[in-house]
Amino acid sequence: SVWPPLFNLNLSQEVEETIQIPNNGSAPLLVAVQVFVSNVFNVDILRYTVSSVLLLQMSWLDPRLAWNTSVHPRRAITLPLDSLWTPRLTILEALWVDWRDLSPQARVDQDGHVKLNLALTTETNCNFDLLHFPRDQSHCSLSFYAFSNTVMELEFQAHAMNEIVSVKREYVVHNLSTEVPPQQLVPCFQLTLSLKNTALKSIIALLVPAEALLLADVCGGLLPIQATERIAYKVTLLLGYLVFHSSLVQALPSSSSCNPLLIYFFTILLLLLFLSTMETVLMAGLLARATLGANRSPSTALRGEQRDRKNPGPIPEEAPRGIQGSKRSWPETVDHIFFLVYVAGVACSQFIFAGVWMWAACKSDPAPGEAAPHGRQPSL
Repeated sequence: SVWPPLFNLNLSQEVEETIQIPNNGSAPLLVAVQVFVSNVFNVDILRYTVSSVLLLQMSWLDPRLAWNTSVHPRRAITLPLDSLWTPRLTILEALWVDWRDLSPQARVDQDGHVKLNLALTTETNCNFDLLHFPRDQSHCSLSFYAFSNTVMELEFQAHAMNEIVSVKREYVVHNLSTEVPPQQLVPCFQLTLSLKNTALKSIIALLVPAEALLLADVCGGLLPIQATERIAYKVTLLLGYLVFHSSLVQALPSSSSCNPLLIYFFTILLLLLFLSTMETVLMAGLLARATLGANRSPSTALRGEQRDRKNPGPIPEEAPRGIQGSKRSWPETVDHIFFLVYVAGVACSQFIFAGVWMWAACKSDPAPGEAAPHGRQPSL
């Protein structure tokens, strides 16, 4: 064949025909897509969004653009997109898309093979699986739809390549996959980014302070209940943890289902500190009342006066204070028992949480579109 009428720009009718999708007979036109992921940044778990930089390399066959090299010796040319048919892609999960080249051009070979490169930066929604945050793994999907065509006209064959060279970030891409969802009315392909949280900072900033406060609270139970510093010590720890807990709640994401286990863990720690503080205040108050009542009791003074009248001789030596103080009062006994039970409860809670962390799994609630009778995706 000779040079196609497309290159004669005076023939507008022929140009309009080349803008239509190529006819591939009874089979849909096959478009091969290579998705190169060069960067994933700004992973925002509070907004459930992820930003990424992609390069799409698409190729397909359009026999109308082929030419005879004996007449026109050029083996390849570049054409603007408004002069030929190209897939018009829309990312379903995208909040915004920035196409890096505002005037891209396609390369056409002599046999009619078209190659098109599109670079873009996009921010998309992602349903993060944050149950095991900050050691979480999530799968974010980017669904590319060609709404201007039907599945009878167009079919995608997609592959993905990971070209991220930097790992100095909180979330890293440890796997890429592509698929063409079946039973769709609109041609589409889906790119899945598997993200893994590798941030040691989150563990140090969240778990270490909480465990340190809990250990300090346990050590505070070794102080004698008579010491006035114990109440101040416990109250200071509780107030400090309240400040830490309030800032922690703002830093952790929340959702309708499958909230991070750390939210429940830190709430249990708060209840333990509150229980320990209340026990200290209660036992210290009861001990003070018992001591005050013993000091006000006149029985000791009366017995001393009667003994002086009967025996005016020398006063016998009193028993050593150590022997008198060896017997604990009942508030001190209760406090000692509570301390042992509290230490055992704290240790058990840590082991229970470790077991739940290792084995717990959460199944999210169905999405409104899947739960509603008429909200599912259309199927053939």
